[in-house]
Amino acid sequence: MSAALDRLRAAPWLRTPGILRVFAALASTGATTRAVGGAVRNTLLAEAISDIDIATTATPERVLEAARNVGLSAIPTGLRHGTVTLVADGATFEVTTLRRDVDTDGRHATVAFTDDWLLDASRRDFTINALYCDPDGTLFDPLGGAADLMPPRVRFIGDAGARIREDYLRILRFFRFTARYGHDGADREGLMACGAERAGLARISAERVRVELLKLLATARAAETCRNMQAHGFLSGLLGLAPAPGRLQHVMALETHLGGDPDPLLRLAALCVTAGMDVGPLARRLKLSGEERRRLGAVATALGPLHTALDAARSRRHVYAVGSHLARYGLLAAWAASGAPATDAAWRAALRVAETWPPPTLPVTGVDVMALGVAAGPNIGRLLAQIEDWWVAADFAPGRAACLGELARLSTCVQA
Repeated sequence: MSAALDRLRAAPWLRTPGILRVFAALASTGATTRAVGGAVRNTLLAEAISDIDIATTATPERVLEAARNVGLSAIPTGLRHGTVTLVADGATFEVTTLRRDVDTDGRHATVAFTDDWLLDASRRDFTINALYCDPDGTLFDPLGGAADLMPPRVRFIGDAGARIREDYLRILRFFRFTARYGHDGADREGLMACGAERAGLARISAERVRVELLKLLATARAAETCRNMQAHGFLSGLLGLAPAPGRLQHVMALETHLGGDPDPLLRLAALCVTAGMDVGPLARRLKLSGEERRRLGAVATALGPLHTALDAARSRRHVYAVGSHLARYGLLAAWAASGAPATDAAWRAALRVAETWPPPTLPVTGVDVMALGVAAGPNIGRLLAQIEDWWVAADFAPGRAACLGELARLSTCVQA
């Protein structure tokens, strides 16, 4: 822990011009101000940080006033809940007044502002998220959360069931944080509380489910956590189908072997999508974007014909049919479903086609069909489809002259 505390005191993010300006502005109000949550936690763990959140005893109005006084941009993003976003030197900081819950309904809370740091810490979800540090990097740990970082484990603050009933999204956050930080698996008390309160998941919006699930799927222990969620009856209810954590594990192994970054949507496809499946219900259930839905659809299309590795010609036909990007998606998911190892030469060759072969354009068009005397109408489309099928079956080898010759032959049959 000594090394972790030294790392926090020396954290470069505490010395950036932006955060120094924010701390100075808030200090001018006479308030006590500390960084809180993920930036503190991840610095102690020697992991990368993203957002920097700040807690202060200054009221939102005082925060806004202090920002105006020193020329900082201030956005009242959540005044009812005490949050103001400050922009300093191009960086954004969410500044939230210390608060306590007055009333909760399982998703939203009515809060009252306070200057009691213990009350503020006690309303948070997990002990490892109730970590603060002063502007000089001194750790402030009112609930002993730092002890749960050595090694990391995810525990609810106080009574786990009570924390969940305050906000049912915490069930999904429990699994997501466990996938990221729970080196010894899920905390038993937390897991039992999640099971007892599972009905509350029905109150969570599809958008929030989507965000939490994709963040979970991006973690290194996603497959292990999904198996645990499925074993305890969570995953099928969320997805509306029977998931396949084994396929997820396999596609994660492929990502590692091939050197790719984690792709949460590809992992979702491996977990959920089957051959020929209508992905519409899943896309609607998780409020996926149109592009995300197309990617899942490409996997559903690919899983049938690509259940075994392709030769080069079939690989090219697949790439031509769906495009390089979607073909790669389908190939990786089909590879995972096949059970073939990450070293399989045939699958690697098929993937290389998707990554390097530029799909060509059919050398003839409707103008060429009409030049042969075919009248405008459905026959033009039918002839183009026929010549395209012939060209694709010939592995895209025929050039324009050969295609025109075959088109002339086909048009004679149509006009006869």
